[in-house]
Amino acid sequence: MTDTALHTNSRSPGVIVLRWGLFLILGLFALFYLMPLFVMLTTSLKSLEEIRTGSLVALPREVTFEAWRTAWSGACTGIQCEGLRPYFWNSVILAIPAVAISTILGAMNGYVIAQWKFKGANFVFSLLLFGCFIPFQVVLLPMARMLGLLGIAGTIPGLIFVHVIYGLGFTTLFFRNYYVTIPAELVKAAKVDGAGFFRIFWSIFLPLSLPIIVVTIIWQFTQIWNDFLFGVSFSQAGTQPVTVALNNIVNSTTGVKEYNVDMAAAIIAALPTLLVYVVAGKYFIRGLTAGSVKG
Repeated sequence: MTDTALHTNSRSPGVIVLRWGLFLILGLFALFYLMPLFVMLTTSLKSLEEIRTGSLVALPREVTFEAWRTAWSGACTGIQCEGLRPYFWNSVILAIPAVAISTILGAMNGYVIAQWKFKGANFVFSLLLFGCFIPFQVVLLPMARMLGLLGIAGTIPGLIFVHVIYGLGFTTLFFRNYYVTIPAELVKAAKVDGAGFFRIFWSIFLPLSLPIIVVTIIWQFTQIWNDFLFGVSFSQAGTQPVTVALNNIVNSTTGVKEYNVDMAAAIIAALPTLLVYVVAGKYFIRGLTAGSVKG
């Protein structure tokens, strides 16, 4: 079929109706999934009085950011505040090193398993994969015991250690599957030129790894930031991540239930992961498909 015939066929009434029908269906699905976010945002900008008397899906009659200020800084009584601010920064301090360490270790593991074959490499890789699917609840008691023996129980370094260990299987899987698509001739040529293990890794493999590094960072950051179980199990007052603080705010039963504060707190806690996907979402898709074809 010629290009002219294809162009004519795409402009036919049936094709146009089908295309617009598809757009309509996709638009309805988008509205369905975005409606909770819309309700959260509008509710967070309303006063309690307007929430009680107005419609759930109506736009705020008078926009106010008081709920956001309360969710971030807390309602202070005397010298005590219960806002998200200190816990938000706890999550930042936790997520950045945990993501960086697990990404670097996963890259090196994937590099060794994919390109430096050793006896039992496939068995080691299988064990790492098995660790990816162990339920969180199974490791709570052994991990708590290990953190106690290391003297980092209830601390942010302890949480970093937990997330690095539990994320290592996934990061290794990502990098191993990506590195097996890189021709082995590159490694052989580098060895002939006298390059060693680390020189090959830093000079050849890491520069080629940007797509899978982006995938790994987005995956790990999302998992660590949104984690609640490890945060509530292995932290204490002062070291809790933002998800634990959000749970405390939402489940607070003292006084009048402030739904606008709850919604504002939930949006604040979710903003980093939303921004990551908005900014780097297209790179995430590219990275997932970058190593799908070998050669």
